[in-house]
Parts: sequence; C-alpha cells; structure tokens
Amino acid sequence: MTRIACLAGGVGAARFLTGLREVIPERDLTVIVNTGDDDEFHGLNVAPDLDIISYTLAGHVDMEQGWGIKGDTFNCLRQLGEYGNPTWFQIGDRDFATHILRTELLKKGFSLTEATQQISSHLGLRCKILPMSNSSVHTLVNTPKGRLKFQEYFVRDAFQPRVLAIDFEGADKAEPSHEVIEAIRRADGIIICPSNPIVSIGPMLALMGLRAMLREKKKATVAISPIVAGRTLKGPADRMMQSLGYESSAYGVASLYNDIVETMIIDRQDQHLRQKIEDLGMKCTVTDTVMQTRRKKAQLAETTVRSLGILA
Repeated sequence: MTRIACLAGGVGAARFLTGLREVIPERDLTVIVNTGDDDEFHGLNVAPDLDIISYTLAGHVDMEQGWGIKGDTFNCLRQLGEYGNPTWFQIGDRDFATHILRTELLKKGFSLTEATQQISSHLGLRCKILPMSNSSVHTLVNTPKGRLKFQEYFVRDAFQPRVLAIDFEGADKAEPSHEVIEAIRRADGIIICPSNPIVSIGPMLALMGLRAMLREKKKATVAISPIVAGRTLKGPADRMMQSLGYESSAYGVASLYNDIVETMIIDRQDQHLRQKIEDLGMKCTVTDTVMQTRRKKAQLAETTVRSLGILA
C-alpha cells in the first residue's frame, strides 16, 4: 500500500484528482480540502471546495460550469428569489440536498469530518475526503470596497475588486483534525494540487501546526503550479498574487512553498523558470500541466507520483 495525501481546493485540484485515481488505487488516496471558503446561505452550511471535489470524483459535477451537479434545476432558488432572498450564490435543487444533509448532521452533533464521510459514502467514493479542520476558518478579502467574505468577492463581485490583503479568520485558533494529522504523518507522499496558493492552500497552511508538520515531510512533498505562462487557467490566483506583491508565475508559487516542498511541477511554457526555482533549493520537473483531456490528467498525475519516487 502506498499512501498519498493531497492538499486541495477548487476546480484545478478536482480535475487533477480524477487523473490521480487512475494512477494509484483510490483507497490509498486521502484528499485534505480547504474549508476557508465555507459559508452559510439560506440557513444552510455550504462547503464549495468539499462539494466540487466530491461531485467531480463521483462523476456528478457540471463540467461546463466547474461547480454544482450536472443537469441540476434551480426551482428552489428561483422561488427564494420570489420571496426576496438574494440569489447571487447559485445553488441547484440537488445541490441543496447536500447542504441540507450536511447542516442536519452538524446540528445533530456530528463533526464536519463525520458529515463529510457520510456524504462521501453516499456518493460512492472510495478515497477519503477530509475537511482541513472541524473548526471554522473564514477567508476574508480586504478590498477598496471593504472587507468581503470570500464568496462575496469571488462569486457576487466576480473577483473584480483589487485585493489589498487576505485574512484567515479563526485560523490562529483552529487545529487540523486528528484525521488530517494522521493522514499527513502516515503519507508516503504528499501532493499540493494545482490550486490557488493564496486562498485554497493558504488557509490550510495557516492552521495551527500544519505548516510545521509539512516541513518535516518536505522530502516527500511535491506541488503543481496552477499558474502557466504567468496566468491561471481559471480563477483569480494570478491577479491576486500580483496585488499581494508576489510574482504571478510558477516561480512565485514556488517561493510560497519552498520551505515545505521538495519538488515543483511546472508547465513546459515555464521551462525558462526552472533554474530560478532550483535556486530556491527546490527540485523542478517540467511537463505538460494543462489538463485538457482525461489522458492529460492521468499523465500529469503519473509524472507527479514518479517525482515522489513512487512507481504506481
């Protein structure tokens, strides 16, 4: 058995994970997911990254949108709009069922980890999906418009406001769950997925003790840059990094991870950055990281696993 633990958040991570499960047995995979994006809508606990990754691995995700359930309807949301409720955060009817179940379980005293395990089981997933913590952490974005909740910035305002600073409210008091700690300790390899390093991976690294744990596992850790040729294929990672004073490039991503990652995986378009990344004291693997097809996803996953010295 070869145990792999992944740190993940968002669409890029979900797509990569579909390739990874073709390379290693799904039962050997643990996915640790960002919950800094979680929020409450219509009285329900909504966990966007947990849902994107679970729906994608279960084959239910709407691939065109990158979120929600394919073929979903929006009758409930339209009726809520008729009642005067804000409907800028799009939730489909079947998607509502997930949030209702999660909220019910939490109200009954189940932890977020336990609730996630129940949902994963119902979706037929064989890998382990873990929220990063059972404590609440909220990603807040400081902008010229004021301080926004992440979903207000990302969805309602379409990530247009300039980012002045990012805060992870509650992270200084939140600990990784016992299950997350054990998954990292027991992992033969750790993969940081091609996710936004600021708001998808950043909340996890802000948890009490997690970054220190990852430093101890550095030689068994690899990260994939979500930025290719200075831009991200989806989402605001490139402009966010620029606004916060980081270089919007694979090198900029590497500089955020160089204390916890042994090897960076970068795209062929960024080959010129290889030496610069290696000067940080990291190894660097150049390959095709743009996952346009199922085959490309599996090839990237295989390259990533091989860079850990693990032959699947």
